[in-house]
Amino acid sequence: MWTIYLKEILELARDRKTFIFTVLIPIFAMPLIFAAFGYFSSTMFDKARRAQLPYAVFGQENAPELAQRFAAEKGFRAVPLASEAEIRHAIDQDVIKFALVIPRGYRDRLDGQRQAVVVLHYNSAVMVDLIRKRVQAVVEAHNAALRESALSALNLNQQQLRFALNPIRLDEHSTAGQREQVGALVGGMLPYLLLMGCLMAAMYPAIDLGAGEKERGTLETLLLAPVPRSAIVLAKFLVLFTVGLLSSLLMVGSMSALLLIASATALGQPAMGNQSGNPSGIADLVAMMQSISALDMVMVALMLAPTAAMFAAILLALSIYAKSYKEAAGLISPLMLLSLLPTMVALLPGVEMNWMWAMVPLTNVSLAMKELVKGTMDYRMFAVILASTTITAGALLALCRWWFTREQVLFRN
Repeated sequence: MWTIYLKEILELARDRKTFIFTVLIPIFAMPLIFAAFGYFSSTMFDKARRAQLPYAVFGQENAPELAQRFAAEKGFRAVPLASEAEIRHAIDQDVIKFALVIPRGYRDRLDGQRQAVVVLHYNSAVMVDLIRKRVQAVVEAHNAALRESALSALNLNQQQLRFALNPIRLDEHSTAGQREQVGALVGGMLPYLLLMGCLMAAMYPAIDLGAGEKERGTLETLLLAPVPRSAIVLAKFLVLFTVGLLSSLLMVGSMSALLLIASATALGQPAMGNQSGNPSGIADLVAMMQSISALDMVMVALMLAPTAAMFAAILLALSIYAKSYKEAAGLISPLMLLSLLPTMVALLPGVEMNWMWAMVPLTNVSLAMKELVKGTMDYRMFAVILASTTITAGALLALCRWWFTREQVLFRN
């Protein structure tokens, strides 16, 4: 068995494609892509918040104060349109981002102490609706000014005015620490990167170990060797397990090194905060990384081991079943989507680590990784997660072993 294992490992090590998928991508490509995406997304969100929004106002004579507030607001630029009929076309052609229509009875309704309506026209078919949020912020500021103006006529003192504007003020005190808050965001993406990296690293070697041997005609020679089929299956399984686990561990190490370099760079610069005095996002990330213990990293690595075994058994079974390299690639490709679903379940609201989810393959590992990064892991569940994932991997390996004994599978035509 070990002779076959070492022989397959040596062949994979000599293969340039395997080296790229197993070593280069986990160490360099994935962390750099992750960092570049984070920088790009934060830059684009900041740019979208500060971008100048061209807009049009119809009926501004009915609400001159509101029109003046939009005109004075930084980041808004008024664009004249001939009529309201041009609004849709102007938005579609990106001439304006939104349009406000103020009806004639606007002032009369306010004077009569009734609620007035302003119509907002904009394209809401976007992932993040920043236009509506920015417009709503300006309107809310105008609402606050109108409320204060209306209540000041009642000769209320400052305390009474506060009561009239907000009878109940919600004073928020979050029980979540800094690590828990930042870890909730980072921990949601970490399982996806690690599990998908483990699967992708083992995909190409799996195709070569099964369907590749069929195409080269070397599978028959291997089966004629005086080696039990169980040993052959186990050797090929261990090759895929080694490749997948090694790739995930390299990714963990490279991403940790990248964050440590970023933290060292950030700590060497003056601390930058936002307007509310909160620390910057990079400072929060640095603090979270420093709070993750070595035990937490060991637990992440331990959970990756049975997960890599699950992927190795499934990939080997599919590759052995395939008649050709092309068919194997077609069979294995949907596995990416099937593996993605239980991993993404961990990101859904209301899905938290409990004894039920601790038994669900992949979802339990994703939830556990998120809890470890947050620092809220219930360590009593770790043994259950590890045991259930290991049992699942063992069952899949037994299925792969039975699959390998079927002649109609090995020699499909």
